[in-house]
Amino acid sequence: MSNLVHELIFQSANQSPNSDALIYKELIKDYSTLSQDVQRIASNFIYLGLCRNERIGVYLEKRHETVISLFGTTAAGGVFVPINPILKSKQVSYILCDCNVKILITSAYRLNMLIDVLPQCHDLHTVIIVDSIEIQPIISGLNIISWNQIYSTSVSIKKPKILDSDIAAILYTSGSTGKPKGVTLSHRNIVLGAKSVSQYLENNSNDRILSILPLSFDYGLNQLTTAFYTGATCILYNHLFPQDIIKVIQTENVSGLAAIPPLWIQLAQLNWPEITSLRYITNSGGTIPQATLNILRDCLPKTKVFLMYGFTEAFRSTYLCPKEIDIRPNSIGKAIPNAEVFVLREDGTKCAPHEPGELVHKGDLVSMGYWNNPEETSIKFRPLPQQKTGLASQEIAVWSGDIVLSDNEGYLYFICRQDDMIKTSGYRVSPTEIEEVIYETGLISEAVAIGVPHPILGQAIVVIVTALKNIGFNENILLSSCKVKLPTFMIPSHIILRKGALPRNHNGKIDRQLLTKETQKKILQK
Repeated sequence: MSNLVHELIFQSANQSPNSDALIYKELIKDYSTLSQDVQRIASNFIYLGLCRNERIGVYLEKRHETVISLFGTTAAGGVFVPINPILKSKQVSYILCDCNVKILITSAYRLNMLIDVLPQCHDLHTVIIVDSIEIQPIISGLNIISWNQIYSTSVSIKKPKILDSDIAAILYTSGSTGKPKGVTLSHRNIVLGAKSVSQYLENNSNDRILSILPLSFDYGLNQLTTAFYTGATCILYNHLFPQDIIKVIQTENVSGLAAIPPLWIQLAQLNWPEITSLRYITNSGGTIPQATLNILRDCLPKTKVFLMYGFTEAFRSTYLCPKEIDIRPNSIGKAIPNAEVFVLREDGTKCAPHEPGELVHKGDLVSMGYWNNPEETSIKFRPLPQQKTGLASQEIAVWSGDIVLSDNEGYLYFICRQDDMIKTSGYRVSPTEIEEVIYETGLISEAVAIGVPHPILGQAIVVIVTALKNIGFNENILLSSCKVKLPTFMIPSHIILRKGALPRNHNGKIDRQLLTKETQKKILQK
């Protein structure tokens, strides 16, 4: 099995050329057709002037052209940069400039949004439009062509030699604590990630995997690579409402579904019909509330639930086997294949069981660092301090910034992000622990606990919630539950009801940093 990203498609095409590879709306591509499309686009990228290791930006929703562009880029020896389609022009131009994108693939609608910022992207020389455009905009220095123009052109060009250690992709983090950072992934990183996940999920060519997460998110990209690695079918879907997802699961006989906690919370509030096709569901990108998990398991009694933990810099670190869910509630499990994880103190020594520490990940899934950011890379990516850990290795590990602890048998439990820890009354408090108590009341839809400056406490605890439909908001009931189940220093000072859904960052996670800033501003104005 090759460790090159595009070879995932080529190898499945050799084994099962007529099997469905990719579905978008009514259009189905089998592996043979998808393989030919990728190779044709790769040749045209080289013809347009793409050199080895140069970057191609893909600023599109999920559709066939998006997937062909991503895998065609690596087949041409380039590096793909998937740009979340919900980003606005300023954010897009930052990414294009930061990693010196040469070719941009987008839609006519999105091109019009970018007209004012593209002249600032000095390395960009070509824009490819995937849909029809009646009037071609004129942007100085840019060659603007249609997808059909290059798709219908067959060119014979020698492709460069590609190594599995070459950069294959740059994925930009949400930038919640500053400007987005580009995480560089090698071919080997991506392929081994697909291999590792498919191993414990037991993916096979009969699976039909629904892709609902952004492809700019490593968790979303993995739905494609896992499907192609195993010869399964991937169904692309740009959902508007959670209820739509349930309908697609039924109509497409979906067997695998991945989502993040905010979406699982929404899905758990819906009426699920009897679904027999869904073999497994997975969660990553944060801890799923226990109350939500219980509802989902009741709705899907025959579906296996895999709880996972990961971060972009190392893809995926741990998973919990479904049979352990009742035995070890709230655990994120143990290391996945091809990964080794440790819980370390600030001085680099190993934590004892039940002692909180930072999760550190070592192995082939550790990414290559941050694009064009050696300072941040040197802080986050570094060898384990062998004199303190006893682990004689100079292999680079990555520090997650997440606080976890392990039990006596080595199962891990997520506490919180280091940055999210609330420091109050001399204690360090995990917001997740407070949020769990709020969810257990069954009275709210979403909850986020944050810390705001306080002259005496250091930080006061504030919980922001959204109410369930048809259930009245009652702050006293929520506070009473906290007083029963939490020590005094963890009881919120305020519980704030927010109308509508809580704000999300670019990857669909609840934007904790934005809520903290907004809440601090309101308190200062009082």
